[in-house]
Amino acid sequence: MSAETVVILGGGVGGQVAANALRRRLGHEHRVVLVEKNTQHAFAPSFLWLMVGDRQPIQIMRDLRQLVYRGVEVVPAEVLGIDAANRRVETSAQTLTYDYLIVALGAELAPEAIPGLADTAHTFYTLDGAARLRQALQDFSGGTVAVVVCSLPYKCPGAPHEGTMLLADYFRRRGLRDKVDLHLFTPEPQPMPVAGPVLGDAVRQMVEAQGVTFHPLHKLTEVNVSAQTLIFEGKEPVKYDLLVAIPPHRGPRAVRESGLTNEASWVPVDRHTLKTRHENIYALGDVTAISIPGRWKPDVPLTLPKAGVFAHAQAEAAARTIAAEITGAGAKGEFCGDGYCMLEAGESLGGFAFGNFYAEPTPQVELRRLGRVWHWGKVLLEQWWLAPAGLRREALHLALVVGGKGLGIPVTI
Repeated sequence: MSAETVVILGGGVGGQVAANALRRRLGHEHRVVLVEKNTQHAFAPSFLWLMVGDRQPIQIMRDLRQLVYRGVEVVPAEVLGIDAANRRVETSAQTLTYDYLIVALGAELAPEAIPGLADTAHTFYTLDGAARLRQALQDFSGGTVAVVVCSLPYKCPGAPHEGTMLLADYFRRRGLRDKVDLHLFTPEPQPMPVAGPVLGDAVRQMVEAQGVTFHPLHKLTEVNVSAQTLIFEGKEPVKYDLLVAIPPHRGPRAVRESGLTNEASWVPVDRHTLKTRHENIYALGDVTAISIPGRWKPDVPLTLPKAGVFAHAQAEAAARTIAAEITGAGAKGEFCGDGYCMLEAGESLGGFAFGNFYAEPTPQVELRRLGRVWHWGKVLLEQWWLAPAGLRREALHLALVVGGKGLGIPVTI
């Protein structure tokens, strides 16, 4: 058996899981190389807690090299180009050749795509953005707060609703709730439309129960910064005092220029194997475009949401397949479309949605009743993810899986 090299681009959820799964399955004669430009990994689901002051940045950050197994080669570099024909990756540090490639570079934010947005909007979709928003919230004494989903698709479909509910709770704790008019705008017809009308209506009720005004079918086209006004397609302008945006998303530049993407800048893959149309190249997580059963509009098919839970399961599947092909032993992996989402609602309460997004004729997703157990489940998930690779992480893993089974939830992480 010849020694093989697997190169993984991106050290987020998908990249880390793929690297660790491959390192467990492959002998050390085979190289597992992980390329990531920022070796200080931040746990994105905790950005919302950072926003409202329940976390400090240092609490949700870890050195990437602590989170991967010994024997994973971490290359701290930016990916500059992918040469699929010659099985080569150009980085800011070196040129890498590969036998297998996993693209897990995620999605990048593009606030400049909407005039005026980058000049005034805050966001909780980045570590720095959440930290700056926390300061802005501390300085805010009242007025209209607009949370705006700018365009589709965007990662973590529950985050805008979760973030808005946490903002309502934050202002309540500060004694300012009656001085803040809180609004959530989205181009979608309902919250999380991919999960169906029943769950969407339940999430809308959760949001509105917090005194938030929900505005569906609002597509942002411009921000008039001087007038502090939002311009929506075919709607009346809306004044704001504080703007919190989920900016437009797009595939990273190196991926867009690689020939791997579709016209929308995402990488099409086989929805079960995560294979691209190029030999020995897989893609997973937010960078992908995966069609699923059903339609959002009569002429618009549904796509799998961009979420870390899917990147995790896809990484496990792709790693199993690559390891089986290299070693000639073991079963190949398959991603089955199962997923879940924990929704923080404030006051240490949370909801839990889970289901099969590949179900026919449309995804089958259900939402569990609000409770403290879901909030503490998310806390435990955070602690598991940030634990060093090794025995401690495995112990927390077991606690999560056993706890999920006890609640009747198929949590496999």
